[in-house]
Amino acid sequence: METSTNEITGQLIAWSKGDANALEKLMPAVYDELRRMAGYYLRGEQPGHSLQPTALVHEAYMRLIDQTKVEWHNRAHFFGVAAQMMRRILIDHAKGKHRAKRGGATPRISLDEAVHFTDERAAELVALDEALQNLAEIDERKSRIVELRYFGGLTVDETATVLSISDKTVMRDWKLAKAWLYDEINRARS
Repeated sequence: METSTNEITGQLIAWSKGDANALEKLMPAVYDELRRMAGYYLRGEQPGHSLQPTALVHEAYMRLIDQTKVEWHNRAHFFGVAAQMMRRILIDHAKGKHRAKRGGATPRISLDEAVHFTDERAAELVALDEALQNLAEIDERKSRIVELRYFGGLTVDETATVLSISDKTVMRDWKLAKAWLYDEINRARS
């Protein structure tokens, strides 16, 4: 039976207050959505790469249960944080691959042996991450919208809920951010 949004929010709040049983009930309720997000993150990888959405979900889960100081507000807040964690996991790995290609030491992360990005894909992720960091310095909200929509696969409505803004604002900022990122990445390539 599918768990309602209100039940998930209740479990998140209980978990925030230290209820370990709430976490046990929560994870089965959100697993499929986390797996969908992980699949969305990995959609651009070549067929046959060794990282599966399940491995990314498990790594994100390990980081999520480490979040002892977070006061979860609702389902959308939880998935927003999960999206950010998945992005960081993949970017860290892509940067490691990029450094290794240039002769640097690869950082030790749990997915290091599981993920096999192409050199081109790793470079694209690093360039996008750098452009997003530049955008965040100019406009944090637009950067978060890209992170939630592109990396997290959240809908316009879900993104609006996470950021407490209107759907129209999400759409306007999404369009502007995509155009800005396109220009920024092309400028960096030149």
